[in-house]
Amino acid sequence: MKHRTHPVLAALMLTLATAPQALAETPAIVLINPNSNAEATRSMADLARGVAGDRATIVERTNAGVPALLTTPEDMANAARGVAAIGQEVAAEPGVAAVIVAAFSDPGLPELRQAVTGIGVFGIGEEAFHEAARDGRPFSIVTITPDEGLLESFRLRAEELGYADQYQGVTVTEGDPNELVKDADALDAALADAVERAIAEKGAAAIIMGGGPLSAPAMRIQDKFQVPLVVAVAAATRAALAGID
Repeated sequence: MKHRTHPVLAALMLTLATAPQALAETPAIVLINPNSNAEATRSMADLARGVAGDRATIVERTNAGVPALLTTPEDMANAARGVAAIGQEVAAEPGVAAVIVAAFSDPGLPELRQAVTGIGVFGIGEEAFHEAARDGRPFSIVTITPDEGLLESFRLRAEELGYADQYQGVTVTEGDPNELVKDADALDAALADAVERAIAEKGAAAIIMGGGPLSAPAMRIQDKFQVPLVVAVAAATRAALAGID
């Protein structure tokens, strides 16, 4: 006597058989945190996952041998080497469709783009500029890092990307950046104050939150302002998804 498989069981068996294939077809976006703060990596990756939904899997990687907060051009230069190495390693893994460099100065981005082919390579700083400058609006940057060399690099980046006329400069938060990142309430308050100053003093119609670790705080304080706070990690994730689609 021939036994027939129950329809529900047959459907379940089919689902289980095809699940690995479906998972394999989901593209991966690797988010590389150029600093050594694993908690910040998780926070940025979770934000990227919220943007990506089921369109891509977000894989997180954290740099090593660098500070937990990158505050100087020297820090960025040191971080770039690790970013390039991690990026080249992950780009060779099956299913990886894009890489995001998740520090506002995009350390290692040019090197990685030169070394890697066949996948998209995005920097959160670059994509934040593109989003903030949309429709020709004037924009400013709020950051917690007061280093003059780093601030000058922001101006040069705006110029390089063709946004010199729209760029209205940088407003820096009050207080020690290394202490601010340890206290979410203090960080939110300092950022809100800096955003208010950027709007009032610079006439900014959009504010870039200048730093990957500032993404979550930006979302927490957005409701206080009518102008958009451009979240760099979200901007880069949207660009990566557009490249995959």
